[in-house]
Amino acid sequence: MDPPAVNTATPELQKELVDLVWGRPSNGGVSASIFRRWTQGFVFCENEQSALEQFEGGPCAVIAPVQAFLLKNILFNRESSNWRQISEEDQKTALCSTLSEILESACSSPSTGFCLVTWAKGQSPPKTTQMETLSSTQAQDMPEPESSQPAPELHPTAVAVEDLGFEHFHSVLQKHTFMSASELREEVLSLFHTWRGSCGVLLFLYSVILTKGIENIRNEIQDTMEPLIDPVHGHGSQSLVNLLVTGHAVSNVWDGERECSGMKLHGIHKQASVGFLTLMESLRYCKVGAFLKSPKFPIWILGSETHLSVFFTKEMSLVGPESPSEQARRVFQSFDPEDNGFISESLLEDVMKALDLVSEPEYVNMVKGKLDPESLGIILLGPFLLEFFPEQDSGIPDSFTVYHYNGLKQSNLNERVEYVEGTALVLGFEDPMVRTDDTPVKRCLQTKWPYVELLWTTDRSPSLN
Repeated sequence: MDPPAVNTATPELQKELVDLVWGRPSNGGVSASIFRRWTQGFVFCENEQSALEQFEGGPCAVIAPVQAFLLKNILFNRESSNWRQISEEDQKTALCSTLSEILESACSSPSTGFCLVTWAKGQSPPKTTQMETLSSTQAQDMPEPESSQPAPELHPTAVAVEDLGFEHFHSVLQKHTFMSASELREEVLSLFHTWRGSCGVLLFLYSVILTKGIENIRNEIQDTMEPLIDPVHGHGSQSLVNLLVTGHAVSNVWDGERECSGMKLHGIHKQASVGFLTLMESLRYCKVGAFLKSPKFPIWILGSETHLSVFFTKEMSLVGPESPSEQARRVFQSFDPEDNGFISESLLEDVMKALDLVSEPEYVNMVKGKLDPESLGIILLGPFLLEFFPEQDSGIPDSFTVYHYNGLKQSNLNERVEYVEGTALVLGFEDPMVRTDDTPVKRCLQTKWPYVELLWTTDRSPSLN
């Protein structure tokens, strides 16, 4: 096996990377407080051993997608049923497998290989104060790091790099290139202590970006002037979330492509492994398409105005293959880009052809007369689905156990990151007898299940923020 190609990041590459991720702030640089919020590693919680902890606002744009894929791998790829209590060795395996999976998804072409961004040799940041206060016995129990890696930290924190400024951080990085997925997975595993150490989140993000290719990302982002991380508030963009979830840095959450004033706007092009729902849809700011709403696994990243959390269940029947009526709804809505709930009758034939329905002109005219008896010139979604796909059983159970994850301690009860367990009731209609609450989590989920009700085991509903 050939050794990986290693280069120190050139000034040109550093500038391209910084411009793409952080933009060009008006004051000439990223503030120390914003940068500090992004300098944490992937740290597992002490009490919820399969959950990652987020120290400050901002890096949820990376941590939440990684947590979603991590849960997929722990819940559905492991034989053990005890998914909340896992050993450090299992944490290592699950995290590194998850990071590798996301990197492989981002790779545009096998011929370009995969990139890992790590500390240049001898340039890792100073150890945290926690490391300095370890007893000699604890220190002896820590595994020996690989020679090119920083020593492992017991509890890496965001303050471990207070003295490592934005400019200096970018001057001490190096890039490794691997030409096969097996080499990549082996190296990601060997760098476990780098990912969980200081700046692990940023090192992984930069690895994904260079694996995808800066030019490829620029070609997918709708507004190339918008950075992946807001340098003023520190929040990640939708393009960044989409890159980690789907491997494509598109700026929109609808299915496929849409045209607006002659411009082609890119959306999601295939079913994602984990999904995405947003409170912004309940406020009618956007419309999430079926490829994100109905993922391969029953795990959804939930977006609020400022934060990302994760909602999940083990109920696989929620994400079965797309039913004919779901496909019909998706296709109909692709001809209704403004989400009006109807299309012009002139588009009916195209919709029927796209669904492989009989589309002879005489039959289409007969259907028009039936679905538009008042000759208004429009076809409504509801009557269209009832005409061709009546009373289809969705196969969803009436109730199922659900969990919510929020990585910020201060957003959890007792300021401890814990999964909040509950029961979801998915009804086919609004029933005032089982009305629960009206919380942001519920409003977010109603964009997928309009009549969902949630009963949580805690006194208060989990927070989206």
